[in-house]
Amino acid sequence: MHQYLKSIGFNKIKSKKELYQILEDVEKKFTYHELVYMEECMDFCEYQKEYGPGIGISLYGDLDIDENFQKQYYTPFFFGTGITSYAEVVIDRRMDREAYVGICEEAKIGISLIFHLQNTLEYLREKQITQDKIKYTSVTLSGLCESGKILLPIKKDKIQKRRQKEEVKNRMMLMDAAKNGDPIAIESLTLDDIDTYSEVSRRLISEDVFSIVDTYIMPHGVECDHYSIMGEIKGLQKVKNEYSSEEVYIMNLDVNDLIFDICVPVREIIGDPTVGRRFKGTMWLQGRINF
Repeated sequence: MHQYLKSIGFNKIKSKKELYQILEDVEKKFTYHELVYMEECMDFCEYQKEYGPGIGISLYGDLDIDENFQKQYYTPFFFGTGITSYAEVVIDRRMDREAYVGICEEAKIGISLIFHLQNTLEYLREKQITQDKIKYTSVTLSGLCESGKILLPIKKDKIQKRRQKEEVKNRMMLMDAAKNGDPIAIESLTLDDIDTYSEVSRRLISEDVFSIVDTYIMPHGVECDHYSIMGEIKGLQKVKNEYSSEEVYIMNLDVNDLIFDICVPVREIIGDPTVGRRFKGTMWLQGRINF
């Protein structure tokens, strides 16, 4: 059973029999269906069913010439809104199944973001049409969270906010220069990191770490597309799963100047989420390439 099913409101599933009933519901009462040619007499097929605005389950498998469907795997999904990044993305196939991950080189955070690709069949079709010369415009990221905590915001005046934006902009410029082999930019980034480490070490003596660190995103666990995050809540709404009647929060977060949505069960939140406060948790990162 998929770990993140409860993130979209399926927390009450206790047996594989219940899961198979839901997957059968996805196949028979789908809201979206697509297939792409893979080999003679066999197509790769996706059945997708929404159980609320932007949340649902995708079921993947092979469809033969007699329209017999053989299940391969399924994934819960949550579609985010807006544009998260215009950075370059590299797509790679997983070893064990016809699923793909995207690797996004985002300069704002200084690390490569790895995400599960949601529009797999659209990508495969574009790959066949363009003969591997795929063109895309942007990426929309989203996250599924099992649980989370709400933290109070850090108080900052207008001068501090303006200074922070300028520092982020300058660091992005230095990162781009460093990637191109600029030795001065590399040295400057190294010195900045040393200064940051020294300041944080000094402040930790008398302050809590979450009063120093505003937002963050970093890899979590052994899975490459799992991240620990803390971000400022920019938007908030409740959505009900039509099948289970469980409620989930959809939060729009600002994480290190990356804007994306996450989905988390209402019952698994510690604290009172409101706009301006911070959310802390771990997520499975998903994303769609916008062609």
